[in-house]
Amino acid sequence: MQRREFLRAGAVTALASQRVLGANDRIGVALIGCGGRGRGVTAYIPKIGGAEVRGVSDVYVPRRQQAAEQFGSTARPFDDYRDVLDDKDIDAVVIGTPDHWHAPMTIEAVEAGKDVYVEKPVTHRLEEGDGLVRAVEDSGRVVATGTQQRSWKHFLEAKDLIDRGVLGKITFVRCHWSQNYSRFGSDPAPEVDLGQLDWDQWLGSAPRQPFDKTRFRFWRFFWDFGGGSITDLMTHWIDVIQWFMKSPQPTEVHAAGTTYTQDWLEAPDTVTATMLFPEGYMAAYEGNMTFGLLGGGIVFRGDKAMMKLSRLGYDVYEEGARPFEAVSLPEPIRHFSRTEDTSTLERVDGMGTYDNVRNWLDCIRDRSTPNAHIRAGVEAAATSHWANKALRQKKVLQVT
Repeated sequence: MQRREFLRAGAVTALASQRVLGANDRIGVALIGCGGRGRGVTAYIPKIGGAEVRGVSDVYVPRRQQAAEQFGSTARPFDDYRDVLDDKDIDAVVIGTPDHWHAPMTIEAVEAGKDVYVEKPVTHRLEEGDGLVRAVEDSGRVVATGTQQRSWKHFLEAKDLIDRGVLGKITFVRCHWSQNYSRFGSDPAPEVDLGQLDWDQWLGSAPRQPFDKTRFRFWRFFWDFGGGSITDLMTHWIDVIQWFMKSPQPTEVHAAGTTYTQDWLEAPDTVTATMLFPEGYMAAYEGNMTFGLLGGGIVFRGDKAMMKLSRLGYDVYEEGARPFEAVSLPEPIRHFSRTEDTSTLERVDGMGTYDNVRNWLDCIRDRSTPNAHIRAGVEAAATSHWANKALRQKKVLQVT
């Protein structure tokens, strides 16, 4: 089978294909890439209102059928995403494909006049960033990225505290994320019916290779398709750090990684990365895929106070409220817990995704810039790519 072209020849311009939305028009959305994350993001669209799912596309028939059943009679199944982009009843797309498709598919979508919600990381390689930003901004389309913390209530509150100087001068930020891939066992990937999979289209720009069910299921940990825990998990936290600290990129990156238990994955299961930023602080990431207790979070250390921030909430602790170097924490001077917030929004937020999708749909209507905009997505992804580059080259990198 011949390799499919990576970018469509003769893509229509955004202006030519754009449907003008009235105040009462429903936004027609299609999902491209019907895995668990793609379906999870798209599931919020009918809950938010003012939009409906009009199409689902996946190169694996069972996933496509599953999504069509989930989203009902309005969701037409498409075996080729390019047919989605040609459909004038579809105004916007959610891209939930493997990472190596994110940038090229987003470019094709905006060229076809579609607004886009693309999962993070928005790029698979450093070199894709400039072209992606240029294509999105030249098109005038509304593109949001899956760094959903930017739309989440308590992250916005935490940023405001830092902006107001509650922590003082921040010089060190530590973030971490642990998951347990040991739970998948020795043969973790389910069997795949190759008669119902377009493997060549799934590969896209990736090197030609025979089908492998483990790579198909756990693509995030294979370099041809993803970037391991650094792009999958650190990207979320480094985006928050760079957002709070107003830092577009680091100046120096150190990283190390190895595999201790999950030898069926290509990317390492245990990693560290340290990034120096020109704004005068250092950020460090720790990740492992063997033991998941405590999950992920961020700690900002200033000269006045420390903030612990996670998807459950935040706490701010003042220096001097306990003896110096005390191992116990004092009562927080600022506190927020999602488990204590009984508002409807906080009960359905889906780890911030509800808010981020809602912000994207609002921006489609008023043509404003989403909270999780494309430049921020490219900057966070770039830092993760630099960390992976340092890890794989086993040397300290100066960022230019």
